[in-house]
Amino acid sequence: MQKYNYKEILGKVKKIVEKECKKDSNIYGYDAWNHHILRVVKIAKKLAKRLKADKEIVELSAYLHDIGGIMGDPKNHHISGAETAEKILKKFKYPDKKIEQIKHCIFSHRASQNIKRKTIEAECLASADAISHFDDLPSIFYLVFVRNKLGIEDGTERLKNKLKRDWKKLIPEAKKIAKKKYEAIKLIFK
Repeated sequence: MQKYNYKEILGKVKKIVEKECKKDSNIYGYDAWNHHILRVVKIAKKLAKRLKADKEIVELSAYLHDIGGIMGDPKNHHISGAETAEKILKKFKYPDKKIEQIKHCIFSHRASQNIKRKTIEAECLASADAISHFDDLPSIFYLVFVRNKLGIEDGTERLKNKLKRDWKKLIPEAKKIAKKKYEAIKLIFK
């Protein structure tokens, strides 16, 4: 069995994702790196520690979870992202079993897709992704009103629905972390 250096692989993955975020072809702009990816990683690691999840799986999944959208497939980024993550990790000789776990995390992280999360690591990623939306409302408002060019009525409805879906996908431990913010957000939309 070939050994691998996790820290080295993690460093390379971070560079790849940040480089993709910097490209002009990234419809979310470089802000996706600072305002979403890094936030998801931080929250996911915190949840992984609390829930005794595999930190490697959670951390790599968090860095790679939106790679499909960043590389141009926002609608199906959970599918293309899992495939892209596999290609990246295989290049670094990361273990196949762990790659499959990461692919599952990425594939099942979206609240808008009704995909069952089968592992605690997948739950950590999905919850971290949702909490990041509660933590950075300006970014999600920007996506809806500027990037998607929605008007007040349609944009507000889309935001309300997205944030409700995000809340519903949280595991109980994550709801404890996000409850006050979510309650405050609900007041905005009354």
